[in-house]
Amino acid sequence: MEYRRLGKSGLQVSELSYGSWLTFGKQIDVQLAKDCMYTAYEAGCNFFDNAEAYAEGKSEEVMGKILKEAGWSRDTLVISSKVFWGGDKPNQKGLSRKHVVEACHAALRRLQVDYLDLYFCHRPDLNTPVEETVRAMHDLIQQGKVLYWGTSEWSAQEIMEAYSVARQYNLTPPTMEQPQYNMLQRTKVEGDYHKLYDVVGLGTTVWSPLASGLLTGKYNDGIPEDSRANSHDDLSWLRGIFEGEKAEAKLQKIRKLAKVAEDVGISMPHLALAWCLKNPNVSTAITGASKVSQVESNMKAGEHKNKLSEEVMQKIEDILENKPKIPQY
Repeated sequence: MEYRRLGKSGLQVSELSYGSWLTFGKQIDVQLAKDCMYTAYEAGCNFFDNAEAYAEGKSEEVMGKILKEAGWSRDTLVISSKVFWGGDKPNQKGLSRKHVVEACHAALRRLQVDYLDLYFCHRPDLNTPVEETVRAMHDLIQQGKVLYWGTSEWSAQEIMEAYSVARQYNLTPPTMEQPQYNMLQRTKVEGDYHKLYDVVGLGTTVWSPLASGLLTGKYNDGIPEDSRANSHDDLSWLRGIFEGEKAEAKLQKIRKLAKVAEDVGISMPHLALAWCLKNPNVSTAITGASKVSQVESNMKAGEHKNKLSEEVMQKIEDILENKPKIPQY
């Protein structure tokens, strides 16, 4: 396992990390979740991602129970949570000072830790002044309850606004962003955020590097009836891919990518993960898995980065035809 700095910070995160979205507290039981976390940790993974919204807090409870039982040294772990969707009541959601602070305390209790290494604003909140959110995050950092704060699925303009407010009032600026990034979703990471890596030293903890399984090749013949994609609300976008006019064209590209992986001598998931890691602005790629064997396989993907030569990367570009344009400032 290799480690990368989280943006301009000194924090080192494993280039492949493990997240609990869709699985902990829902799809797999505690014992299987424990086996998966242990497997990731033993492979060198040090970053474990979570959020208050995952399984309505149960995901953090499961992870907290595992962390407590494992007894791993806290300085070998990077633990995250995210704040935005905490409940249905008015002050149980959003990025108001009240919810940011109370959600942090709740996450600490569920995860059974004294502090969060990373704390993300899960989405931008148009109803709360950004200064209020930045001050709340700054105060949590001053209190030692959070070490680094960041955003998730914010636009470049919104990140820059938060950064500027922090600098204006001598507050702690955001360190990282958690965007979706994979072969099919590239615009934000490669295009929109292009200037932020140098200007603000932005780190990225990218999610869905396998496009929720689409880039593993398992959906090349459509979605199996027993697949979680048929019933999980968070995967409605995946079902939509098979309903549009361009569905077959997208699947054709994935089949061609599978042929590239075969020619290189690696699996399709390893090709997709290694492709993400070839981007130097990716601090870590968050993987998810519901089987120990999947975790074992995913954690080895970094070993194949060097197999993606310039020639192979160009073949991939020729297939994808979706390289984002760099914005002109």
